[in-house]
Amino acid sequence: MVITGKLFMIEGVVPLRDIAIKLKDFRTEDKEQDIKLITEIKDLHMTGDFLSGTFVQDQLMGVQHRGELIHVPRTTEAPFFFVEESDRDRIILTIMEKKARANNIANQLSKIIFMTTSRIVEVRIDPSRFVQFHEANFEDTKVIFFDDVDIPNIKKLSLYGSALGDTSLYSEHLKHGKIWYLVLKSRRYGLVVGLTRNGVVTIFSKATRDDFINYVQEEVIGLI
Repeated sequence: MVITGKLFMIEGVVPLRDIAIKLKDFRTEDKEQDIKLITEIKDLHMTGDFLSGTFVQDQLMGVQHRGELIHVPRTTEAPFFFVEESDRDRIILTIMEKKARANNIANQLSKIIFMTTSRIVEVRIDPSRFVQFHEANFEDTKVIFFDDVDIPNIKKLSLYGSALGDTSLYSEHLKHGKIWYLVLKSRRYGLVVGLTRNGVVTIFSKATRDDFINYVQEEVIGLI
């Protein structure tokens, strides 16, 4: 099963313990169409510089039933984890959901912790770090997408195949654009992983939630 997540960064310096206090026992109830909808934080656990939990939310989903649109409640659960890097005075948040849903949850967590949506922001990986990351995995890169292309009428370029770093096309594409997306096989973990410059991570290999967490901590956070 594919596992997807997106990384974010906390703006400003705030102790991880303060974040844990704000999230602990959080629970709200709303009502729509006489249906009670609950949003809560479950399974919150902190160990040293690592804080994890699950964002649980009820939402109404529209479905067609014999030509009529009816709304039924649906509960979604999204695991998340914060990693505090005290040596760099920053905290990285990873939400294990697809991009759009992860963005929405990041905004909600920001409101819970800081009373505003502007304190949890997208991460950025510098294009030069992406080049280094790929070139350290020359033999294992399967897909490369380039953006910010300076060729008229061309917005993106892509390469598919094996040993992409050894091709003249890779060098030529790199002159005209920046690496936006990579699919490669991690030498350390043996996982086939997709990674974008704004922190979307997708593991295509068979993997567990712990595999995802370990990969993000060991190979992705350091790129930011």
